[in-house]
Amino acid sequence: MAVQSTLRHSAAEDILVAFIDKYKKLFRERIRKTSRRTKILATLVLAASIILGAEGGRRWWKRRRQEKEQGRKLVRTNSWLFNKDGSRTIYVPYKDGTSKVVIRPTKPLTFEAHRRLFLNPPKVSGLSDGTVPSAQTKPGLNLAFLHQFLSLMSIMIPRWTSKEAGLLVSHGAFLMLRTYLSLVVARLDGEIVRDLVAGNGRLFLWGIVKWCGLGGFASYTNSMIKFLESKVSIAFRTRLTRYIHDLYLNDNLNYYKLSNLDGGVGQGADQFITQDLTLFCASAANLYSSLGKPFVDLCVFNYQLYRSLGPLALTGLLSNYFLTASILRRMSPPFGKLKAVEGRKEGDFRSLHARLIANAEEVAFYGGAEMEKTFLNKEFKSLKSWMEGIYMLKIRYNILEDFILKYSWSAYGYLLSSLPVFLPAWGGLGGASEMADGAAKGGRERNRMKEFITNKRLMLSLADAGGRMMYSIKDLAELAGHTSRVYTLIATLHRVHANAYFPLPTGNELYSLSDVQGTMQKGFDGVRLEHVPIVAPGLWPHGGDELIESLSLIVRRGEHLLISGPNGIGKSAIARVVGGLWPVYRGLVSRPKSIGEDGIMFLPQRPYLTVGTLRDQVIYPDGEVDMRLKRKGEDDLQRALDAAKLGYLPDREGGWDTRKEWKDVLSGGEKQRRRVQRR
Repeated sequence: MAVQSTLRHSAAEDILVAFIDKYKKLFRERIRKTSRRTKILATLVLAASIILGAEGGRRWWKRRRQEKEQGRKLVRTNSWLFNKDGSRTIYVPYKDGTSKVVIRPTKPLTFEAHRRLFLNPPKVSGLSDGTVPSAQTKPGLNLAFLHQFLSLMSIMIPRWTSKEAGLLVSHGAFLMLRTYLSLVVARLDGEIVRDLVAGNGRLFLWGIVKWCGLGGFASYTNSMIKFLESKVSIAFRTRLTRYIHDLYLNDNLNYYKLSNLDGGVGQGADQFITQDLTLFCASAANLYSSLGKPFVDLCVFNYQLYRSLGPLALTGLLSNYFLTASILRRMSPPFGKLKAVEGRKEGDFRSLHARLIANAEEVAFYGGAEMEKTFLNKEFKSLKSWMEGIYMLKIRYNILEDFILKYSWSAYGYLLSSLPVFLPAWGGLGGASEMADGAAKGGRERNRMKEFITNKRLMLSLADAGGRMMYSIKDLAELAGHTSRVYTLIATLHRVHANAYFPLPTGNELYSLSDVQGTMQKGFDGVRLEHVPIVAPGLWPHGGDELIESLSLIVRRGEHLLISGPNGIGKSAIARVVGGLWPVYRGLVSRPKSIGEDGIMFLPQRPYLTVGTLRDQVIYPDGEVDMRLKRKGEDDLQRALDAAKLGYLPDREGGWDTRKEWKDVLSGGEKQRRRVQRR
């Protein structure tokens, strides 16, 4: 007697085989119904796509290999190539080769176009009086914040064809896709529970397969949303950083005037450019997903719930939103103002540490460690007290916010989900289905379970979207603080760059920045001052201190002039006026146009050592490419060191390409001699 096999195919295998057979059959039928001409055309298109794709890949690989080979020849940090349009191409080390980066400078016309946004905007910008919001305006969710944010957006997204606009469109597409997937997940969740209650194993397993496939696609979508948000943030930061650098570092000496003449950003711009700018870009990129997507989710999910639960539920949902927003808005602390003050205190604490590092030797010789510690501890205590105050305000607000958004909304959602069961006449499609299935008790219960699970999933997604909308009130307030800080920096830079200082309504102080009436003439073969008062300027809007009432002198090429006198009489001040660091309040100053060998050279009181190689120390402020363009070689550099009695440095330090922290390597005398040698 033959032994019968007891092996059976599982239900999952049967479903998979049926699924494959079904799509094979559909594919064969579609091929059979397709005309011969269409088949030939599709084959040609496929072949052309393969050929063109292969050719494009080959060209890309060839171009990439050429960039790597060219980049290896210019792999130093300060090496670049000048392009015809004024941009620079640099090659930076990346993985096993180099990466090509093109840096395009901001055009002067762009600065002029943006100046009205930061200094004198027109009335059409939305401001009733046609004046720009003051940089000192308290940050908050007001018209000033809207103007400041839109002004910064005009820098971050200069045109709709830019890279940043493309990233935002891609980000938005994935956010919309995530909303659609949430609807599909809600329906699928209800179907799985319905089939489970009905005991339909085949449909239940098929629902699990669809759930896993949908989950993989949703995971990819979520990861892409986070990735694109990070890309948007770094793209915003790149735009703003390059814009600020072009406005901050130029021939107008804005980097000096910003702190020493204007004073609009306190002790320096480092805190603004580094931390505040980073926080602003991260908050601005997150705003797109934390505010835009929840708003779309609210519209879509409300419409779906309106169809399922009826107009009464929609009215209740909208009333709940407005009531919740009103309560949280009224109870919310001024997070924008608190965040702005925290950023300023962080900057003050950081500047004290930077000051100590820059003057460590002087502090050590004076034995001032205890005094410096007192300053640091005092500033940190002020920062700590302020942050603790913010945390105390946050905890009270978070308790209220958490209870309302998580628990009260959930309870309210259960009440609305029960409308099709207890009030079918007011329950929308769910209520109509409830009345239609009144005869079949089992079918009614299964459909009721499906509708409840689907509506519950929609309610949870809706609560999550509404919660993120409410949380975004706090995020918006913090964004207002970061926006105020970055806007203050750029507005101050524009004011310094354009010399836009105007008399105050209360009157003008003598020798203030709005009282500059002198002239700087560049192109004279020598140095000439005619009736120029030497004034130590005060921070705007205060006036300066007059050191010399009126000075007239002339020094032609080849002549010498020695100025001597006691400390504080104005000897160094004359050099600052001639160099353009201090304003010419009255009279005329004439000097050569260029700074360097072919014009005028200044010798600072303190030696400055740049970051880079020994070669960079000798040729500063030129780069290596500038040195090659001037047809200078290492023999010329060696002769310059020999003239300053520093010819032993290349051998002692290991060659021209040695990189060290030179301020710690060179002695005090070597620093002074290198200062004279620099060319």
